This record gives sequence, structure tokens and C-alpha cells, in this order.
Amino acid sequence: MIDEEYVDLIIYYLNNPERLNRYQNAIIHYMNEAFAEVHIPVSQIINQTITTFGYSAMPKLYGLTSEVSLESSGVSRLRNIANFNLRGKGILIGVIDTGIDYTNPVFIKSDGTSKIISIWDQTIETGTPPENIPFGTEYKADLINQALASPNPIEIVPSIDENGHGTMMAAVSAGNEDENANFSGVVPDAELIIVKLRQAKQYLRNFFFIPDGIMCYQENTIMWGVQYCYQMARELNRPIVICIGIGTSQGSHDGRSPLDIFLSIIGDFPRTAVVTSAGNEGNRGRHYYGNIDPSIGYNTVELHVGENDKGFSMEVWGNSPGIYSIDILSPNGEYIPRIAAGLRVNRAITFIFEPTTIYVDYLMTESETGDQLILLRFRNVTPGTWKFKVYGQSDLPTGFHIWLPMGDMISTDTYFLQPDIHTTIVSPGSADVPIAITAYNPINSTLYVNASRGYTRSNAIKPELAAPGVNYLAPNQNNEYVNYTGTGVAAAHTAGIVAIVLEWGIARGNQPNLDSVAISNYLIRGAKRNPNISYPNIDWGYGIIDIYNTFSVLRSDIGVR
Repeated sequence: MIDEEYVDLIIYYLNNPERLNRYQNAIIHYMNEAFAEVHIPVSQIINQTITTFGYSAMPKLYGLTSEVSLESSGVSRLRNIANFNLRGKGILIGVIDTGIDYTNPVFIKSDGTSKIISIWDQTIETGTPPENIPFGTEYKADLINQALASPNPIEIVPSIDENGHGTMMAAVSAGNEDENANFSGVVPDAELIIVKLRQAKQYLRNFFFIPDGIMCYQENTIMWGVQYCYQMARELNRPIVICIGIGTSQGSHDGRSPLDIFLSIIGDFPRTAVVTSAGNEGNRGRHYYGNIDPSIGYNTVELHVGENDKGFSMEVWGNSPGIYSIDILSPNGEYIPRIAAGLRVNRAITFIFEPTTIYVDYLMTESETGDQLILLRFRNVTPGTWKFKVYGQSDLPTGFHIWLPMGDMISTDTYFLQPDIHTTIVSPGSADVPIAITAYNPINSTLYVNASRGYTRSNAIKPELAAPGVNYLAPNQNNEYVNYTGTGVAAAHTAGIVAIVLEWGIARGNQPNLDSVAISNYLIRGAKRNPNISYPNIDWGYGIIDIYNTFSVLRSDIGVR
């Protein structure tokens, strides 16, 4: 539901409608047999939202993860072999992002028709939404082609990409060759399913203190986008790669958020693959990890807050079996004594000499993970160094993680004084089944400096692989070629490579039931690995993607038709 007067909740109901009975007088939309969306009037929601409904039910807020060449991944070399000139024919690539400039020549075939099968624009309510989806407007290929033949395309299909990130993602994976710009998508014969995400509702932006003008998207609308792409692929009976170039630092970082679970379900279906970006949070000082020695009883965390960050959230996730609590020391020396742990704690803390209010929620057992969450939301926060003691209540050594918001949801002037660069993989890069991709510079074979590092909080190996993602030349929303950097562009590049494997396996009949896990294993076997690095690696995963070497391994192992 798009109505700003309604709160959205994501419920993992597992085809058991009785789990939704507690939501009296709510409006319910079923995404599929696993997840439902529940809508409750904003007027019924107060600061106790977390303790009432649980943290996993609240949509997390996702931002963009991009800020180089085909040769570096073996694509051009593979094309030079006649039987392996795999260009994505018969394969769909779903891009869930900021939309697309469908008038750009890289998305138009030689006969003047579009290579876009459909656009679902979640921001437009004047047309017909997709089947079984309650909002937005769907534009099918025939209408897009009609628009392209018109002198004023936007009058017929008014969907545009104001940011350019989605246009870039689609072009990198499946754009046509442009010899003048020395550009080609990885699989120029693939076709596209495009989802333009709507911006997050104001109540949720207010709850997490997201600054005005910052682009962010709700977890539930992304899930609807995934469902739409999968639905279209099944309707057309075509294999699909779903590419996610957005992420969040909210949540448990262990593959158990609703979107993580949803993508693992979808990515495990035959003829379907999901590729996600690892994130760009590795070098920004927004993650802290601490151990609590039972003989001391606490660990001191120092957080520097910049002048421009007036509000933000911070999540403390405690490792089991510990029980955790905090105290607070402000930059001006005001001390808030230890807030005792409880099954559910909700407090608003004010200060005498500070304008700051801190809203504190304790969840002793967060519903999806079973671990303890302490959520802190800062309003009118005083700049300077804040100190927190995190206490452990256990006779065993215990540890905890803290994450700040990602991307431009917070400035680079707010950071931990003793950060940990690892366990910074954003969701859904932490999901179990999808292929998580980090970025490297193919010019000098170095990891992108801000790339998020593994592993997940549960020590699952993420990222799996590295792909080109530094100074990658690609078109933007203004039909210009600019350099993009980040793990988002690396994920788009990888989506094209995954489409190559799908074409070989499914369209050409070599392995008809490929899924995300099988494709990941193929790519891992063929990856380039540095003899001086031990793999799997917390930074590089299993190495650098090399699709030519992947097929070389296949040819030697099983033969290729």
C-alpha cells in the first residue's frame, strides 16, 4: 500500500494465515506463500513499534551501492571462440533499482524496438499495476515500442530514471555495444525486466532519522520487485538473473532478514539466479566489534559524531548466549547509568546540558535471529565523542557488533574511533543463496578501498567473488558516459556473466536446471586466485571472476557440446 497514512509490516507467515490473526483491522496483501505485507494506520503506531511488532517486521531502509572492462573477466576472450560466443540470447535480467532511461540507444535493438520486456514503475499510480500486485504502473514492451516510435516518448511511457543508477546497472549487464564509446554490456543479446522502486514512506524515514533528500527504499517494496521479476520470468518461461545493486547496514548481517530469506528462496529455484552487491562500507568506520571479558564485565565503545549528523540510528547485536546492556557518556560529560536488560525495554533518554534525545529499545530475543538487539535512535545529537560501555551478563566470553547506517544516510564525519573493517557486508549481500560480489580494480588487481568485507555475523563466506567495479565507464540517465565505482556496478557486471552461464546451461541445453548455488560453484571453480592469498578469503571470497577459465574447467571436466 502506498498510502503515507499506513505503516507497512513484513510478516513471514509461511502459508499459515493464522499467524496474521493478531493484526486486527489491518489490510493484508500476500506477496507469495512465504511473506505477507500488513498495513496498519500510522495513528496506531507510537515509539513502542519495535517492542510491539518486533524489529524484523519493520522494513529496513536500503540505499545504492555504486558511486573495468570485459577483458578482465574473460568475456571478450570467450566471445572469440565460435561455440562460446554467449551473449545472453533467451535470458532475462531483472534490475530492481532507480528505473531506466529506456530511450538510450544501448537499450534499443537494430530494428528500433526495445530490449526491455517490461517496466514496473512503483512511483506512478495513473496506470494499471502488475497482476496480483496492489500498486504502481506496468508498461509492457508493446507500449514501450510505441513510445520509442513517438516524437515524445515520455508522454506515452512516463517512467524515467532521475538518478541514473538503474540505467547504469541495466547497461553494464545487458546494454548494446557502442563502438564510439568503447562500451558493451556483458550480454548485449539479453532482455530486461525493470523495476523502478518508490522512495521510502515519510513515517519510516522519520523513525530512523534519514535526512531529507537522501534516496532510500523500503525492504517490502524491494521484495515486491523481486516477486514481479520472478513472476514475469515464469510467465514467459525464460531463465532470469535478478540483480540487486542496493543494500542496508540495518539488521543482523547473518542472512535472516526478510529480504535475505526471500532472495534465498527465489534464488534456489531452477532457472533462476540472484546476484547482490557486497556494499561499500569496509573503510568508512561504521562497524565496531568488541569482546567482553567476564573478569572485566564491559567493553568501551567510542563514537565520533560529526557536526552535520543531527539524527541517526545505531544497532547493537549481541552474540548468544550473552545478555547485554549499555550506559552512555555524552561529549559534555553527562552520564546515563547502565540501562538494565529486560525482555522488552523502551526508553526515551534526555539530557540536562545536551539537546539530544536517545530512544533505546532492547529486544532480548529478536524474532528472526534469537539474538539480542539494542537499537538506539539519536535526535538532535550533540557532535563530539560519545562513549558507551557495553556490559555482558555471562560467565563465558561474549562479543557484540555495532553498525551505523550505510551510504549517504550518514556523513563520513560520524564513525567509530576503533572500527572493524570486517563483517561489513550489507544486506542482502549476507543472504545465504544469492551470489554476493565485491569490487576490484582490474587495472592493478587491487580491492576497491571501500568494499565491504566478510564474513557474515554467522561466519558464512561472503562475498563469494570479486568483479570489476572501479572507474567502470557506463551510461547515465542523461545519455552520457561516466565512471562508476562500487560493488553495485560489480554486481551488474556479474549478472551479465551469470546470464552467460544460464544461456550455456539452459538455452543451449547443457544443464537445464541451473540455480544460484550451481552457478556460484561453477564461477568459484574458474576464479583467478593469487598464490599469495589463502582462500576462501575474508576480503576476496574465492577470487576474481574469470568466465573463460570457468568454461575451460568445464570442458576439461565434463566436455561441452
